Amino acid sequence: MSPIPVNKAALKTYVDAYRLERAGGTAAAARRFFAGDAVINLVHPFDAIIGPDSYIDQFLEPLTQALSGLGRSDYIAFGGSFEEASWVTSTGYYFGNFTSPWLGIRPTGTLAYLRFGEFHRMEEGRAVESYIYLDIPELMIAASQWPIAVSPGATRGYTGYLPGPVTQDGLQWHHNDPAVSAVSLKMVTHMLRKLATKDEQWRPYWHENMLWYGPAAFGSFAGLESFAGFQVPFENTFSEWIGGAVEGSRTRHFTRFGDGNYVCSGGWPSLNAVQAKPFLGQPSKGDRLYMRVCDWWRREGDKLMENWVFVDVPHVLLQMGFDVFDEMNRGRT
Repeated sequence: MSPIPVNKAALKTYVDAYRLERAGGTAAAARRFFAGDAVINLVHPFDAIIGPDSYIDQFLEPLTQALSGLGRSDYIAFGGSFEEASWVTSTGYYFGNFTSPWLGIRPTGTLAYLRFGEFHRMEEGRAVESYIYLDIPELMIAASQWPIAVSPGATRGYTGYLPGPVTQDGLQWHHNDPAVSAVSLKMVTHMLRKLATKDEQWRPYWHENMLWYGPAAFGSFAGLESFAGFQVPFENTFSEWIGGAVEGSRTRHFTRFGDGNYVCSGGWPSLNAVQAKPFLGQPSKGDRLYMRVCDWWRREGDKLMENWVFVDVPHVLLQMGFDVFDEMNRGRT
């Protein structure tokens, strides 16, 4: 019997705790969901954390203090397998009133959102290995505290709250036909291997009215041509640009799977690229950069319609000698 239904149910119980047990119940839910020795990888400046108690102490409790009335809204969730391991994934937003500082970000005193994306390798209904992405720059931009004015594309793009699927069906708690899931996964894998090609061979996989929900430091774009206005200059910033789905790459996906019309992937890192031009305001030193990237896609028929993306941008900046958190705090001293 496949463990996927059991693992989806475990994720749903954990997710529901943020709605049903918001007053203190989320820490208990985390202890139930994560194995005692789970390796929990978060974006910079957290990085690797071992076990749910450390996760609560280092991340969840400080976030609860900063965003009073902390809640969580997941709008995509599903499960699958990769290389004989069972995985679940979800993405959405934490939210609350931003009343206390967090990571040096000054509170706004208003409703604030923190976008998250999670991947959990499961054993016996508990997470044993996790990768948690946060779009911290999105929160900083909303609070007018992001120190970088430029983005990789031809234009900055949209930088606000990013919605869930247009079809409102992202919570795939039910069983899906494996044949449908396989078609979705195959399409995305083939598309990924066409990125960074001179004749833009990735284009035929996308609907002309596609929506690309990018990390806030990059921006989000509606329509294939607008997306190309980001993607092509982004790729051209680097003399080499190799993703985690490409065979022989020095970076790889830790997971990639489909569930119905949805597909996800993540790498820690996923993308490796040699910087040839200024990137995010930082001059080129010709170094190879490693990017922690994850995606969720929604397919309709033979086209990809929507794509939600995270990049651990503060970690990339750190490789270029710019610590965004130190820079932010230094500016106040």
